[in-house]
Parts: sequence; structure tokens; C-alpha cells
Amino acid sequence: MSVIVVLHRILVPTDFSETSAAAVNYGVALARAFHAQLFLLHVEARHDLEVMVEGELVVEKQLREEGHAAPAHQNAARELLGKLLTEDEQRETRAEYVLRASGAGGPYIEIVRYAKERNIDLIVMGTHGRGFMAHMLMGNVAEKVVRKSPCPVLTVRHPEHEFVLPE
Repeated sequence: MSVIVVLHRILVPTDFSETSAAAVNYGVALARAFHAQLFLLHVEARHDLEVMVEGELVVEKQLREEGHAAPAHQNAARELLGKLLTEDEQRETRAEYVLRASGAGGPYIEIVRYAKERNIDLIVMGTHGRGFMAHMLMGNVAEKVVRKSPCPVLTVRHPEHEFVLPE
């Protein structure tokens, strides 16, 4: 019996670390290989997210008052996440950028929630490989996502065992 793997929607949560950048590389490579859509998600603490969005609204208001056109990248998610991909990668993967606020449960809840909402086929995320004591004290977002995810999760450790090579 053979199995056919079909991926339409790939989610890459990112915290903008080197490990997350490696996961983005895997996500782009897989999205290209499967002609899948790529979703880049950043989960920020609620207060920090409110500060970023408020700052963006002030800039947009000032530009309108001065008679300037609104910037091409109007939302905070696109500004933050849009720098992760080249224009070709954005176009080829039909990239969608999402910024969400985390509640008291932490970022893993928003990652899992988003995966369910968008019917994601695969989550590709970095894992920092913290030591035993750090894991016991802080928990591990990637581990929680693996346990609660509605779909398979590929975890990537950087820089170890890199398969994605530059073109």
C-alpha cells in the first residue's frame, strides 16, 4: 500500500530567531515542492502586540494627514514578517502573514488554534533544544504544539542537520 502526501497549507510559526529562520527555509522549500500556500505566524504577548499596532496606526494617521499615500505594507504582520521572504518566495508560496496576541496560556495555544482555523496540513517550526532544567522550568512551545496540533509537525533545530541548501 502506497501513501501519497498532499500538502496545501503549511504553517511556519516564527519568533525571528535563527532557529525560526531555518524553519522558514524548510517551509519555503516544502511549499515550493508541493505547490502549497505558506502561512507565517508570529505570536506576541498581548501588551507588546497592542503597542506595535498602536504605533503603526499613529504612523498611518500621520501619513494621511500629510497627504502621503499609505505604505504598501499596511499591517504590522506584513512589516514584521514580510522581511523573512524574498519577493519571489512570497509570490511562489502565496505567503500570508499573520500576527496574533498570546493569552495567559502562551504562544502554543494560538499556533494550534490558527492551524485548526485554517485547516493547516503541516506545521514547520524551530525548536531551541534547551537543556533539561530550562525545559522543566519554562516548558517548550514546540513540544506543546506537537502534542496538541491537529496536523503533523516538523521540528527543525538550527544549525544541526541542515537539508535545505541555497539555490
